[in-house]
Amino acid sequence: MAKPHAFVCQACGASQPRWAGRCPECGGWNTLAEEAAPRAHHQPGMPRAKSGGGRALALETLSGGGEPVRRRTTGIGELDRVTGGGLVPGSAILIGGEPGIGKSTLLLQAAAAIGARGGAAYYFTGEEATAQVRLRAARLGLSEAPVHLAAETNLANILATLAAAPRADLVVIDSVQTLWAEGLEAAPGTVSQVRMSTQLLVQHAKASGAALIIVGHVTKEGQIAGPKVIEHMVDTVLYFEGDRGRPFRILRAIKNRFGPTDEIGVFEMARQGLVEVENPSALFLGERERDATPPGSAVFAGVEGTRPLLVEFQALVAPSGLGTPRRAVVGWEASRLAMTLAVLESRCGLDFAHHDVYLNVAGGLRISEPAADLAAAAALVSSLSGVALAPLVVHFGEISLSGSVRPCGHTTIRLKEAEKLGFKAAVIPAGAQREAKSSKLALTPLKRLDELVRGLVAATDR
Repeated sequence: MAKPHAFVCQACGASQPRWAGRCPECGGWNTLAEEAAPRAHHQPGMPRAKSGGGRALALETLSGGGEPVRRRTTGIGELDRVTGGGLVPGSAILIGGEPGIGKSTLLLQAAAAIGARGGAAYYFTGEEATAQVRLRAARLGLSEAPVHLAAETNLANILATLAAAPRADLVVIDSVQTLWAEGLEAAPGTVSQVRMSTQLLVQHAKASGAALIIVGHVTKEGQIAGPKVIEHMVDTVLYFEGDRGRPFRILRAIKNRFGPTDEIGVFEMARQGLVEVENPSALFLGERERDATPPGSAVFAGVEGTRPLLVEFQALVAPSGLGTPRRAVVGWEASRLAMTLAVLESRCGLDFAHHDVYLNVAGGLRISEPAADLAAAAALVSSLSGVALAPLVVHFGEISLSGSVRPCGHTTIRLKEAEKLGFKAAVIPAGAQREAKSSKLALTPLKRLDELVRGLVAATDR
């Protein structure tokens, strides 16, 4: 009897009875691949349910007994910060990032730190040989770390090894795209294999109480390869960001069932591996000229999670000879740049229609909060007018389509971080004055964006 087959979309995981050039679910072209239907898997030791029946479950209350869950800290402060204070036993974490960004280095350091603290850490690699991992460990000075290492891609062998070994505190799988589960007639890395492998690994983590960290590849768009169902199956999703041409790395939480989703961890890639950065504001502003800044430079006082972060916005507005001027942005949303330019033109009377506009967030950091609107606008107006902003001034505030400057949260900690780094003044929304009363900085409140523009134009006239 022929085995049933289905056509599975390699982008969204949807299954179709017949092949089509375009997936009807996600709209992706040429993403449907033929795969055999998986066999029914039965967990050993579990009773088989009768047809149409099941077994009654023991129900508990929300205040049920039992000891509270204690997180296991890794000793890497930035990693513990992003995960919400440490690894939760039985949790599953998916980490993604571009090739060569430092995922394997970070996880090897985390496994070594867990082992050094008396925990049992297991590291399974499917992309490298054990000799290659040992070379990395030697470069990082971790050769003597008590980490259990194996190179394997057969999921059944990995689960059997974990079942026979002493109880694990941390299990690292590098990476899930290399695993293959028995009973699936599909190549490793396909949707069926990735989904089945993740499901069985998560089940083992929940049953054994081990913290599981899975490495996932990313696509050209920067998303974790495979269907979104993988992200739904795990408890935490982390992205490792950064420009490989720079030493800075940002670990960002996208999903976290046990902590905040807006925290970041900052690392610096050094010879001895990834080094924690305790004061990222000073790092991102380290190369900035504090005495005489050029036109187009503005410092933004931002907040990532509970951490204040000062970064520099750099803008270049140059006359364009093209029919359609260029708009290029790095580290900020292109849609917010377009909105800011539209507000400056329609509400403030500036002309960007005949200029190329380039905007960059220094240090390779990606900023997404709306409070960066005012700093970006200040950098753009400064570059257009040729007037440099005062070097020891920070900016923050959200710009509305009407041209008004709206207040944003965490005003106090933004100003405290600026004071700590030696800044003397701040341009803030007028609605944030009450929260900023205790600040020692010289404050310039703005109700509308054109107030900032008029100040720079007056400086040009002088």
